[in-house]
Amino acid sequence: MPHHPAPLASDLRLQPEPPFSGKLTRIETGEWAGWYQWGGVDPFENLAGPFYVARDDQGIVCGFRPGADNRNGHGIIHGGSLMTFADFSLFMIGGSEGEQVQGVTVTMNCEFLRAANAGQLLLARGERTGGGRSLIFARGLIRADGREVLAFSGTIKKLKGA
Repeated sequence: MPHHPAPLASDLRLQPEPPFSGKLTRIETGEWAGWYQWGGVDPFENLAGPFYVARDDQGIVCGFRPGADNRNGHGIIHGGSLMTFADFSLFMIGGSEGEQVQGVTVTMNCEFLRAANAGQLLLARGERTGGGRSLIFARGLIRADGREVLAFSGTIKKLKGA
């Protein structure tokens, strides 16, 4: 049976410019070179990740490679870790129209479809489905090495002045 190497984040054909305007830091080296990290302050997200965002010919894509610290007692990736990545992705997908979204999550629905394992490349894609002056609606799907892991949808309340 031939060995197929695990996919790398660097295998994607990313657009060279940032996925949207805002607080983004470009990664210059390693597997995530060409991707961006959100440059704001979110201690919990930083502890759960790191999470990355970029844009390719399909739109916004978010990436995460969970480690051993992201596992639950059964040895698979903890649902809370997946939900944290989904929440990050919700905001990144919400910015798909070009501007960083500043707000808070009002609702988030998640459906767990299958388990993910430490070391797998998780990619989230989705779409902004609507919104107006104060709310943004988006949905997405997280895949682990191409297999569907978690479907999510949610509502973001924009912060005043943002």
